[in-house]
Amino acid sequence: MLTWAKRRVKELEKEDLCGFIFKSDSPSSGMIRVKVYTEKGMPEKKGVGIFAREYMDHFPLIPVEDDGRLHNSQIRENFIEQIFTLKRWRDSVAKKPSMGKLVDFHTRNKLLILSHSQKHSRLMGKLVAEGKRLSINKLYQQYVSMLMEALALKATVKKNINVLQHLMGYFKKQLTADEKKELLEIFDQYRRGLVPLVVPITLINHYVRKYDQPYLKMQTYLNPHPIELKLRAYV
Repeated sequence: MLTWAKRRVKELEKEDLCGFIFKSDSPSSGMIRVKVYTEKGMPEKKGVGIFAREYMDHFPLIPVEDDGRLHNSQIRENFIEQIFTLKRWRDSVAKKPSMGKLVDFHTRNKLLILSHSQKHSRLMGKLVAEGKRLSINKLYQQYVSMLMEALALKATVKKNINVLQHLMGYFKKQLTADEKKELLEIFDQYRRGLVPLVVPITLINHYVRKYDQPYLKMQTYLNPHPIELKLRAYV
């Protein structure tokens, strides 16, 4: 099995995969809590499937998830978000690497990264700002590693509220008193679990169009994946 797994992951290199779903509890493809037996023959759910371990070691930056865990709406959204972000990254660097491409990608995804980790957002901003100290290939490698590490951290209500308030700041000179009040009320309803994230995001997108905010128009945080997937519609 190990020989086959090593051969299979080499074959998968040419598939340009952006994500992989493993089979829950499988002795070959389970990524977590796979049943293993102690020397006394007692089962313990603490193992990793043979193929799953080989795959994750071979493709450390590619998002992976357990099919059973995908029933959880937050885990499902986070996994899909990682996949689309990795695809956007690959598309942006498909041609000759350049500092300009990296700056453009980071600018567009800055708030998305912030919604997962303030620490990574800060470190990645510093990396880009000081990027000319590194070779472009090393810079790209460090950036995408930090990007996927950041997105592996779950976006929480608290983190999203921080980003929403940050977004609101771009309209502070344009919103009417009534619009500010409405927006803050929606933020509070989201914070208390009364409405899903799609509600404040929809209102923000309305103001982005109404007040023509070019910087916010490019932010992937506002549209990180196809709306048809309904990933931000859970409370």
